[in-house]
Amino acid sequence: MTGRHLVLVGMMGAGKSTVGRECARRLGRPFVDTDEVVASVAGMPVAQVFATRGEPAFRELERAAVADACAAPEPLVVACGGGAVNDPDSRRRLRAAGVVVWLRVPADVLARRVGDGSGRPLLAGDPAAALARLARLREPSYEAAADRVVDGAGPVGAVADAVIAAYEEAAVA
Repeated sequence: MTGRHLVLVGMMGAGKSTVGRECARRLGRPFVDTDEVVASVAGMPVAQVFATRGEPAFRELERAAVADACAAPEPLVVACGGGAVNDPDSRRRLRAAGVVVWLRVPADVLARRVGDGSGRPLLAGDPAAALARLARLREPSYEAAADRVVDGAGPVGAVADAVIAAYEEAAVA
């Protein structure tokens, strides 16, 4: 077992929070969701941060949440917001502090999981089309950040098994 953080990245709907909580439970580690940290610090849900302060303010709060998680002395399981790895500084911090696992999920599965996109400001209008566009734009950042890639389309338990295996493999590589 490694003392490095296990970091999950991927698109909204990829299962980072759900799988991350399961991995944290199995590893006996605290779980941190950067979107939850942002909402807590802002005192409002992420969608409201976007609506009232705009995306740049959200991204600044997200950058700080990533930096704080990376600086934690005890090993964590960290679920990053879908766009967190677009920031080069956050990407560098995550790779330096942990093993980054990209939960890659096909666009049709993402669309099914997020439904009408309620509470997800970047999906306003046509959620499926927005997801496909964001996935294309973010893919290079996910590739640059990831130590390992795991198919996140399966059941939570199976995905958590694959994530932990990838984490342990990368930690000894």
